[in-house]
Amino acid sequence: MKLSEIKSILQTLDNVEFKLEDGTFVPEHFHVTEVGQINKKFIDCGGVIREEKVVNFQLWNADDYEHRLKPGKLLSIIELSEKHLGIEDSEIEVEYQATTIGKYDLEFDGKTFILKNKQTACLAEDACGIPAQKPKVKLSEIQSNCCTPNSGCC
Repeated sequence: MKLSEIKSILQTLDNVEFKLEDGTFVPEHFHVTEVGQINKKFIDCGGVIREEKVVNFQLWNADDYEHRLKPGKLLSIIELSEKHLGIEDSEIEVEYQATTIGKYDLEFDGKTFILKNKQTACLAEDACGIPAQKPKVKLSEIQSNCCTPNSGCC
């Protein structure tokens, strides 16, 4: 989800809710402690220089159980970040503390923002020496006379 999309969605909501893919809700007293832009420049295992830009939201839980972040407040935090930090309309990455800090993509199901698990991947599979996946074959479909019963090969 891009920053422009969440801004449009926030204008239609009464409450802001986040949940993980497994259905676990982020506690409703969460805070958005950071909104920023992360610029990452790196080289992949194939030697290609790459750049990545994401808008970062950090969610945090405190012991202030009466706290509720309203859509208008989150929208004003985003707009303040755009104004003062020059944040671009990039994909959103959400940081949320579980057993360690997790990074998530963001989707919306019509009512709730969904924190989608991110996965690592090789960006240069053709250059990094990973063998092509072998096709799966059922042994029962192999036609061979070498291992028939009583052939002595087994």
